[in-house]
Amino acid sequence: MFISVLLQNVSNGAAAAAHVIDTAKNAAAQIPLPIELPKQASLSLLDLVIKGGFIMIPLGILSILTIYFFFERFMTLSKASKLDQNFMNHIKDYLHNGNKDAAKALCRNTTSPAARMIEKGVSRIGKPLKEIEEAMESVGKLEINRLEKNLSVLSLIGRIGPILGFVGTIAGVIKIFYDISLTDNISIGVISTGLYQKMITSASGLTIGLTAFIGYYILNSMLDKTINKMETISSEFVDMLQEQTN
Repeated sequence: MFISVLLQNVSNGAAAAAHVIDTAKNAAAQIPLPIELPKQASLSLLDLVIKGGFIMIPLGILSILTIYFFFERFMTLSKASKLDQNFMNHIKDYLHNGNKDAAKALCRNTTSPAARMIEKGVSRIGKPLKEIEEAMESVGKLEINRLEKNLSVLSLIGRIGPILGFVGTIAGVIKIFYDISLTDNISIGVISTGLYQKMITSASGLTIGLTAFIGYYILNSMLDKTINKMETISSEFVDMLQEQTN
């Protein structure tokens, strides 16, 4: 009797366990599988440039000019701003000893706009002070014009770059409406090409313009420092001549 009851309980437990397992399998079968998203193809920089359209050609030229003129002017201004701190002390010693040739030689061997300006002043010693100042001022203006060379190009690029980017934006919008008119369908696939051109040219134009503007500002600051140094040395030289005449 006891054994029969025990066997019946065991069979009932096995049936319940089998029912639970079947329920779990059915529930697992009803869980939706994760959807595999299509892999997006990555775009290289060259692909983005190509999608920008023909406007990217002049924008590319402007970017090359910006880099070239910035580093060319940066090196020139850096070289022009370098001057030995004892330069004027040596000039004073040479002139005090009446050795004008040594003073001129020192100026020639010093590659600096200020040195070339002082050389002109030394060569005019013996003439009226006003004439010496005018001669030095003329040389100073020529040196400043030489240092300012190509700075206007950066300023121009800073203005043209965003405008060309805007032209590319307009071209992209035109392409969008043209594609819509051909397919009579407004979808992302139809307008994507025009959107690429619109956004890429706008971003490129603004980036080039901003880079040119920052470069122009940095070079102008360097130029101002060089001009101030030239003016200081010129004033120091004139004061030295006045002391000698007095």
